[in-house]
Amino acid sequence: MIIDCALYRDGHRQQEAALSLEEAASLRHDGSEGFAWLGTFEPAPDELERIRDSFGLHELAVEDVQSFHLRPKMEQYDHGIELVILRTARYDDEREEVDFGEISVFIAPTFVITVRQGVASELHTARTNLEARPELLAEGSPAVLWAILDQVIKSYGPVVAELERDIEQVESTVFAGEAAPTERIYFLRREVTNFYRAVHPLLTVLTTIERTYREGPLAPYLHDVHDYLRLISDEVAAQRDLLATILEANMAVISVEQTRLGIRQGQTIERLTVLATVFLPLTFVTGFFGQNFPWLVEHLDGFGRFVLLGIGGLVVPLIVLWGLLRRDRRRLDEAG
Repeated sequence: MIIDCALYRDGHRQQEAALSLEEAASLRHDGSEGFAWLGTFEPAPDELERIRDSFGLHELAVEDVQSFHLRPKMEQYDHGIELVILRTARYDDEREEVDFGEISVFIAPTFVITVRQGVASELHTARTNLEARPELLAEGSPAVLWAILDQVIKSYGPVVAELERDIEQVESTVFAGEAAPTERIYFLRREVTNFYRAVHPLLTVLTTIERTYREGPLAPYLHDVHDYLRLISDEVAAQRDLLATILEANMAVISVEQTRLGIRQGQTIERLTVLATVFLPLTFVTGFFGQNFPWLVEHLDGFGRFVLLGIGGLVVPLIVLWGLLRRDRRRLDEAG
């Protein structure tokens, strides 16, 4: 879909209404001053084919812009046409996720074509801001590339801040001695890694662009954007390293919790074992004296024999059991 198409000359937009594709492409052949900026959003293949035929774009470059890329890059083609691919990012507060998009920029002396994909790739602000600065817009198509870079890279800042907030929440949970959901940490690490892939390779692309336009009024602006991108890259790299440390700490906390649970289970089993052992002699005595043998019936009469054989048969095993447990406990204390 073609969003806007305008002719710029001497730092000003020449008409309010959008140009047709044919009118914009004619600038390439009639030698007119100025340049055309054609903005598209997720164009269909037949639309891209029309743009390719109108502006003489390389077929490999057109194929390249139809797929998402993990990393930004810059390619040079014939007739002074360059292709710059940027990855955009926007933080979704509701889902607590980073939405990624992509902007492909064809730049030549007489035209700029932008192909946007994904929700995080708005460029209306960049066009409006650049139109408000005619002294930069008068520099031609490179000024558009700077405006796009400036908006995309400045939009990375809020994403870094929101990721930092999520990381601090997980970090405070882990280092408070509580286990954080491991899935949440892995998810954050994946988000930060994907964001790092969008940011860090852009340093090389921006270095090339800055070297290309090192002379002229745009040089300090490109240098400023480059410095900000370097700061963002360092912060994202630090976040990635911090998440690796948090993940290790969380695994340690989980291990400690499992050890504590094992100790509690062992203590419970020990109490149940002692209780069962205490009742074992009683069960034996009850079962023994409950036998209906003639000798038991004839000879176990009277209170004295009941105390000697019944109560004594219960107390003696308990004393022996107490002695064994005391000995084992003393050995454990000496070993510790």
